[in-house]
Amino acid sequence: MSGTTNQRAILIAGPTASGKSGLALRLAETLGGIVINADSMQVYRELRLLTARPSAAEEARVPHALYGFAAGRAAYSAGRFVGDAARALREARERGLRPIIVGGTGLYFKALLEGLSPMPEIPEEVRAHWRGEAVKAAPGALHATLSSRDPETAARLAPGDTQRLVRALEVLDVSGVSLSVWQRRPREPVLDASQTVRLVLAPERAVQCRQIDARFEAMMAAGALDEVRELGALGLDPALPIMRAHGVPPLLAHLAGRLSREAAIAMAQAETRQYAKRQLTWARSNMISWRKIPTKEMETEDADFVSFIDH
Repeated sequence: MSGTTNQRAILIAGPTASGKSGLALRLAETLGGIVINADSMQVYRELRLLTARPSAAEEARVPHALYGFAAGRAAYSAGRFVGDAARALREARERGLRPIIVGGTGLYFKALLEGLSPMPEIPEEVRAHWRGEAVKAAPGALHATLSSRDPETAARLAPGDTQRLVRALEVLDVSGVSLSVWQRRPREPVLDASQTVRLVLAPERAVQCRQIDARFEAMMAAGALDEVRELGALGLDPALPIMRAHGVPPLLAHLAGRLSREAAIAMAQAETRQYAKRQLTWARSNMISWRKIPTKEMETEDADFVSFIDH
């Protein structure tokens, strides 16, 4: 492993199953780095296989941070990620390690580079109340409630956007201040974009779809169904993010006898392909200044490749 005097953080984004983790591992080994997670599902300890977290063997090759440390029963957030990532970056630099931040959650990268508006802490009882309301409310009811209390925020949200409606109502309950007002407050970025190397992988759509399907089959062969069975046994709130991870709902339906194994796999693969398409769309709109890396460029020799991406 060779070190480097260049300590600019390397950010690697891209759609699921595009080879981000493999690239991050390769760069960390070459540059003397640490791989820092920026994927909202890979933070959860209960789902290693189904979220394609690095294996124990891969984690042993180079330092890793922010993988599998959060409990699924607590909804992890972008706000919490910003604080955790700032600490991970500080510790990396104290150890002389090059930060390599990798993931598929665009909002996490946006939060690192642009900052997040300050928000109040939401007590668990308030969170549980509004999650419960979301489950039992009639269509449009949450939006009507928010419209009566915070018309400015409600006007920006679709009636079916349950997650954001719940968030707005939580913030209003706790602080008495509109979410829109909180969002207008000054933001503080964690990273200076000019001091980073920003890469977004751009695989061919047909190739990526085949990789997604093959990877899910490999997950199943490795024991993903047992992983989901253990998750289901925890009795977690179905509205929690971990319970909506790609593959979890159809595999739970299979375990409950509502779907065949083949139908559950096909549904999970289709959901993941659609998610990858949304990730690419988001990247095209929000990562215009990032350097696009076609998959074929990742096949060059290490020295040439590092020179290519790290100038």
